[in-house]
Amino acid sequence: MLLKLCCIYSTGVFSMLLLIAGISMVLSNVFPHFLQSVVEKEIVLKNGTLAFDAWENPPAPIYMQFYFFNLTNPLEVLDGDKPAVVEIGPYTYREYRPMEEVSFHENGTKVTAVNTKTYIFQPNMSRGPESDLIRTVNIPAVTVMEKFKKTSLVASLISSYMKSTGEGLFTTRTVGELLWGYEDELLKTLKVIRPELDDVFGLFYKSNASNDGEYMFFTGQQDYRDFARVDTWNGESSLNWWTSDECNMINGTNGASFHPVITKNETLYMFSSDLCRSLYALYEEDVIVKGIPGYRFSPPSEVFANLTVNPANAGFCVPAGNCLGSGVLNVSACKQGAPIIMSSPHFYQADEKFVQDVFGMKPKKEHHETTIDINPLTGFVLQAAKRIQINVYVEKIPTFSQTGNVRTVVLPVVYLNESVIIDDASVRKLKVIVLEENVVVNIPFMLIGLGILLGGIFMFLMCRQKIPESTAAERQPLLSS
Repeated sequence: MLLKLCCIYSTGVFSMLLLIAGISMVLSNVFPHFLQSVVEKEIVLKNGTLAFDAWENPPAPIYMQFYFFNLTNPLEVLDGDKPAVVEIGPYTYREYRPMEEVSFHENGTKVTAVNTKTYIFQPNMSRGPESDLIRTVNIPAVTVMEKFKKTSLVASLISSYMKSTGEGLFTTRTVGELLWGYEDELLKTLKVIRPELDDVFGLFYKSNASNDGEYMFFTGQQDYRDFARVDTWNGESSLNWWTSDECNMINGTNGASFHPVITKNETLYMFSSDLCRSLYALYEEDVIVKGIPGYRFSPPSEVFANLTVNPANAGFCVPAGNCLGSGVLNVSACKQGAPIIMSSPHFYQADEKFVQDVFGMKPKKEHHETTIDINPLTGFVLQAAKRIQINVYVEKIPTFSQTGNVRTVVLPVVYLNESVIIDDASVRKLKVIVLEENVVVNIPFMLIGLGILLGGIFMFLMCRQKIPESTAAERQPLLSS
């Protein structure tokens, strides 16, 4: 009997100890902190780590898709009508961007590398061949006219030359020419008097099989939050840049497939020189990608907002004070004077006037928003899509008859979708980590549950415990009938 009572009371004591231990672990957050410290050791650019392998040579395939806007009514536009465009695409390229010439410095706290980008056309993922013809605005001609519009004599000479060659406000070129470059007759002629000019024009001219210089990254060895952050680019400081190429989406698609451990309150930074600025993204919603949980981040509308909404965009009012409106950024200052205007595809989140000014614009959040999905524990990029539209500012220039009676409009040329989704091999590795996370994080709750279960058993056994006969006899009444 004594042994039985000892077992029962031991069960009660053990249940209390389990409850106390479990509750203490929940309150102290000991296991999540332990798990995070283990992950942080992996988030470092160091030979042998998963993070370094993914940074040096991204395992997930990256694709660049181009969607062109074919102008269907060029003559009517010159007469003052609203332009009408038809979206044609995608024209898809597989993107390769390994880190090369990798060299560690300063006791492993920093590493230098160049990021060579190569684009390989994917016919089976494209709407048609690179030889497809696109009618669009003549960007070299518009740039030249904009540059010399206030110089009457020069403008007259250029206009006469354009008439003789049949060059006008619009041109028809192949997809390959528009993207990777073609010899432009007007630029070729101007090169005679301006030798520094390049007579080849292409939206991504010199971007294929090339790199934009040397980057120095923090490895994250001293502080995991600095993982893959750019310290300098070609020797110049670049604080808060999280990417390393001019058309990069965010640090996941460029090879830096990790980011410090993420919370919903995090602000993610990205750099894109086609926008001449750093961008940022905020938490939007929880997502599941190939069975892996993640947080979705996207740039808020303030990124492209007007000066009155976002004072940081004052630099895009060119000349000073000349702001186009929310949703578009004038980047001509970093495009050699070309009147290039950047926006989200189909003017998503832009002022309605830009959408209404062009027939064919149909902005949709699910198709035209820039997003990045990140696993919060590891910081691994699960899926990302950078979507940017290239437009040209078109207006009537009296000194150039080629502009006719065209109305002032921000005319879309092409938008790109640079995307990546986690590869299956990485999914298998992440699923193991997620499973381990679930087990480790739930250990305190398992202890609490076991404690409650044992406590219930203890109470049940106590209630069923028989009263000893000697005790029962002692409780009999003194008088009986």
